[in-house]
Formats: sequence, structure tokens, C-alpha cells
Amino acid sequence: MSGEKCEKVQEGKLIGKVTHYFDRVGVAIVDLLEILDIGDTIRIIGGEVDFTQEVESMEVNHEKIKSAKKGDSVGIKVAEKVKDGYQVYSTK
Repeated sequence: MSGEKCEKVQEGKLIGKVTHYFDRVGVAIVDLLEILDIGDTIRIIGGEVDFTQEVESMEVNHEKIKSAKKGDSVGIKVAEKVKDGYQVYSTK
């Protein structure tokens, strides 16, 4: 296969893991390994799920925040149903 490149899908940088999902409101609780800001684009991968979305709202203890740091556990409104253990990547 000369000239062809095997295209590897880039997940981005691992920034956290889903620890809980609130089905009724579509919010994932994510334990962060890195800083995350409103407006950042994240990719969530796990099971059959693989989607990318912009972070439009984030909360810590029911308080809206604009930025979260490493070690924070944040609630993020997500576009699709996710499960505990799914990986969250930054696409920066």
C-alpha cells in the first residue's frame, strides 16, 4: 500500500473520567485530571459511544463555573448518554 497512510483516530489528551451520569438531566459527573474551561471541546469515548462536543455549562456543587482545575469533580451537560468509566479527552 504505497502512498496510503493508515489513518489513526486521535482521541486527544485524556483529561478525565465519567464517574456518574444523571439520565433525567443529561449531566455527566467528570473527575478531572487537567484544567477544563467553558468553550473547550471535549471527546467522550466508551462502549459504543464516541462523540465530540463543546462544553457549554459546568457546575461544581450546583454552582455554575467557567473553569475547573485538576482534581475537581464537575457536572457537564452532555449530548449523549454516557456511563461510569467513560474517558473524557480534550481536543485542543
